[in-house]
Amino acid sequence: MAKIVTFGELMIRLQPYNYERFVQADHLEFSFGGGEANVAVSLANYGLDAAFVTKLPAHAIGQAAVNSLRRYGVDTSMIVRGGDRVGIYFNEKGAAQRGSVCIYDRAHSAIQEAATTDFNWGTIFEGVDWFHFTGITPALGPNVVDICREACKAAKAKGGKISCDLNYRGKLWTRDQAREAMTDLCQYVDVCISNEEDAKDVFGIEAEATDITAGSLNHEGYKSVAKQLAGRFGFEKVAITLRESHSAFDNGWSAMLYDAASGEYCFSKKYDLHIIDRVGGGDSFGGGLIYSLLTGKNTQAAVEFAVAASALKHSIEGDYNMVTVAEVKKLAGGDGSGRIQR
Repeated sequence: MAKIVTFGELMIRLQPYNYERFVQADHLEFSFGGGEANVAVSLANYGLDAAFVTKLPAHAIGQAAVNSLRRYGVDTSMIVRGGDRVGIYFNEKGAAQRGSVCIYDRAHSAIQEAATTDFNWGTIFEGVDWFHFTGITPALGPNVVDICREACKAAKAKGGKISCDLNYRGKLWTRDQAREAMTDLCQYVDVCISNEEDAKDVFGIEAEATDITAGSLNHEGYKSVAKQLAGRFGFEKVAITLRESHSAFDNGWSAMLYDAASGEYCFSKKYDLHIIDRVGGGDSFGGGLIYSLLTGKNTQAAVEFAVAASALKHSIEGDYNMVTVAEVKKLAGGDGSGRIQR
């Protein structure tokens, strides 16, 4: 069985009930989530050996965060315990023409104040086939950039593949900071995941004739983006998720996967989504893609599985994508009727 390690921050998610705004809410829903943790949950649900690495306080809230992963079969044995707080993000779900709002409260979290000496990557990557991280994690601070670099070096030394979702977050760092750090880290990456905006924000690589706010996408432009990314960093594969945002509820959702060795560009079918919760949509795509590549799917089948997995996530509350391989295959195979299963 393939073994995957993901590394990042696991946060508390606080959210008003239903579609209330922050200013009118008097109760908040409490759950956990975070980019790389979300990927680990997807992979564990698909039956793979998935481990999540982070640093969390030794108090009860830190333990609750650990337990939120363990219940889905994620290996939490390599999580470092220490520090004072768990990071928080507040999520206000959008509706109709009102977009969602995310507010971070993660300063001085345990992982943000972690040191390279907290993690024994040589031991962590023993027998590991794949390492995954996102651009959110190094954005937490220069020390976490150093931790990510050490992780990538150790993963490469053990012969594992590395994937990275660029995931630019302007609330965490500037474009210049992101470009400097990610240019360094991407030299170790085999599979790059991006979206309509990340390649532009981080590396200044932009698809032509595309207006993401108007929901207009140009496939030829994204072929160029993928080829430029692969050419600059030597990526084996580049995946680009393509979101056509018509409203907070209604999106078109598809993706492209580029294989640099063969020069093959494969676009998935497009799903017309009516969204329950879009947080974690990109992470569920990443989990589906990693599963597909580890299980030997070809380029077209890999992107179809990843997009179908992510389409299903948009129907599920919370960060985690709680679906099975069979459910994803059913949708990828063309059965999106939503009929009751008896």
